[in-house]
Amino acid sequence: MTTDLILQGRALPTFLLDKLLAATGARQLAPCPPQVARFSGATRSLAFEALIPQIETEGIDWAFMPAGQKLRDYRLIAFDMDSTLITIECIDELADFAGKKAEVAAVTAAAMQGDIDYPESLRRRLALLAGLDARVLARVYGERLLLSPGARELLAAAQAAGLRTAIISGGFTYFTERLRIELGFDFATSNELEISGGKITGRVVGDIVDAKAKAGHLARIKRESGIPTEQVIAVGDGANDVLMMAEAGLSVAYHAKPATRAKADVALRFSGLDGLLRLFN
Repeated sequence: MTTDLILQGRALPTFLLDKLLAATGARQLAPCPPQVARFSGATRSLAFEALIPQIETEGIDWAFMPAGQKLRDYRLIAFDMDSTLITIECIDELADFAGKKAEVAAVTAAAMQGDIDYPESLRRRLALLAGLDARVLARVYGERLLLSPGARELLAAAQAAGLRTAIISGGFTYFTERLRIELGFDFATSNELEISGGKITGRVVGDIVDAKAKAGHLARIKRESGIPTEQVIAVGDGANDVLMMAEAGLSVAYHAKPATRAKADVALRFSGLDGLLRLFN
């Protein structure tokens, strides 16, 4: 299948256009919607990878997509939750109520970069929350949790196109279940916080949903739903999402760390989540 390179955002400088054509062996297609450039027959090469910093300096998102692909050609879209479907890291906001946001956020950042494995980072962060009144969960959900820009638009379009929808998160069921119900997701998987005597204990119930488990949950949904990999979209932002994204035919890095963008088919660094919709024919 022919692959298109699609760029969206600001106008593409001529000098960069020439470099991209040479790096990918593609030809430019016209016409395109405003602020979208499409190149047919593009090969993702080391020469293209070397151009990514220049592309992103210009405020441009990029994607390698199967030519002629439409959203309705897919059957499942799966989202990470924290800093992907929503704008916050829920555990950081819980830590704020405990007066330990800086300490927890530092561990979160290290985990996102892949400097600490996710289970260890979660154990460290949860230990700092031990004894916190569980009522703060409702305050975080009601006062601080916001959907990422374009999330409602992307979700509505996916549901209208007949895709099944999933949240697969290393976050907490308190938040994923409420989002599942509120937004009409078909599936939601995450960690369950242990609560005793109205207090967060600093532990989770059962096994930690880490990178391997996230990939496993997506694989299970595909298998049980009879959906082939090429008809799956996975959206994430951190090192913990890379294995899950590899279970999808189209992987989308949303405002992600460089290492995650490098593994993705689509890098949305400047647009909202609805930027994905402009990539389909």
